[in-house]
Amino acid sequence: MDIQLPGMDGVEALVRLRAEAGVERLRVVALTAFAMEDDRDRFLAAGFDEYIEKPISVREFPERIAAILARTEGGRG
Repeated sequence: MDIQLPGMDGVEALVRLRAEAGVERLRVVALTAFAMEDDRDRFLAAGFDEYIEKPISVREFPERIAAILARTEGGRG
């Protein structure tokens, strides 16, 4: 999920999404241009399952998502 969404930031969207029933197993990755030292910790603390900085490599992106899913398989839900 992009952090800089129009009308609502990604953190607020995540809060609303996590409040919905039936989405407990959903993994949500913060995708953002925010790349300061504490941003990763801030977004993980907000409830994102992982953090990816922009710009992304379209060649590496599917592999990164697969690795995140494999790593979090025992996590939520």
